[in-house]
Amino acid sequence: MNNLVNKIQLIFKDKIIRKRIFFALVALVFFRLLATIPIPGIDALKLEQFFSGNQFFGLLNIFSGGGLSKLSIVMLGVGPYITASIIMQLMTMMSPKLKAIYHEEGEAGRARFAQYSRILTIPLALIQAFSFMTLLQKQGIITQIGSLEFLTNLAVVVAGSIFLMWIGELITEFGIGNGTSLIIFAGIVAGLPSAISQNLVAFNVTQIPLYIGFLAASLAVVLGVVVVTEAERPIPITYAKRVRGMKVYGGVSTYLPLRVNQAGVIPIIFALSILLFPQMIFKFLETASNEVIKSISQSVLGVLSNGWFYAISYFILVFIFTYFYTAVTFDPENISTNLQKSGAFISGVRPGKSTSEYIAKIVTRITLVGALFLGLIAVLPLITQAVTGITSLAIGGTALLIVVSVVIDLVKKIEAQVSIREY
Repeated sequence: MNNLVNKIQLIFKDKIIRKRIFFALVALVFFRLLATIPIPGIDALKLEQFFSGNQFFGLLNIFSGGGLSKLSIVMLGVGPYITASIIMQLMTMMSPKLKAIYHEEGEAGRARFAQYSRILTIPLALIQAFSFMTLLQKQGIITQIGSLEFLTNLAVVVAGSIFLMWIGELITEFGIGNGTSLIIFAGIVAGLPSAISQNLVAFNVTQIPLYIGFLAASLAVVLGVVVVTEAERPIPITYAKRVRGMKVYGGVSTYLPLRVNQAGVIPIIFALSILLFPQMIFKFLETASNEVIKSISQSVLGVLSNGWFYAISYFILVFIFTYFYTAVTFDPENISTNLQKSGAFISGVRPGKSTSEYIAKIVTRITLVGALFLGLIAVLPLITQAVTGITSLAIGGTALLIVVSVVIDLVKKIEAQVSIREY
């Protein structure tokens, strides 16, 4: 306890840490101010009805940092940048050159890789902004505006997304924690007062046991998220002894930590994109003048909006993408090569191909736990709603996973800064 108090005192006393935290807070407050400025020509009532009856766009609103629900000038949030980063990582599977840049060129390679992601963000932001605004205009949420006004709104929304990407990188460099994650985190937390006030207005004394059960379930879920997020499978490794002159080096035993949840929240973003894309297309076609196209679109939307279909599809996609993304980002052969170069080996396993196969086998097993966990977290709101029958009590599993992951990462970054100052 005394150690914790001393660390907190050091955080407030140390000028550099204090400046970093203050910079991050000011940047997030500025982001929230931008998120309250809407683009012109919005029907607020229709917008509220659209988001209240659409689970897909509600989830997408999480990754926009809460700006999409108000159609603010930063309505896309950091979504295009996240999408660009994911596409670039997927490209490493198809391009050996990109893979070499990302895995073998160190910090300079990662800086080039990040620059490519920034460039790709611009066309993606243009496509997303045009699609959303056209769809919302068809739905009557954005009133009929001229071509010049539409292009002006488009330019403002794209610029807002690029500006948020820049703010996120400034937070990462001059603040504390990952800037992109903190922007999403700030958007989720900013929506809590509104959700709490809605529950207080609809409060019923007879539902007190239900609220107590919900609170207990929430704490259990938070605990589960923390445990799985931090869980690791250690593989013991030993460094071979080397004699140089009169000294003996190596012979030290340590371990290689493999995370149970290697993929983080990325599989949920993948699954959300796959589920969202057809809905956007058929929502657009629903307003077509052709009766056949309109009828087909309504039928498909009816299937997509079915609770069971949505839940099962979401779970399966998250499960598949967890394995897929882990395969993209985690390279057992690269780890095996690095171990061999440094004179390290896994006891009872031959160096080289046998080591990479052994590591791949363990990763496949532990990823099963991570994939099932992420799938459960993704469909948790639907399970809660089915059990309680109350939509407002649905635990936002995706939002909860992001919040807990960001808080854990932020605490680690602050502790790292404190440790540097202590030494």
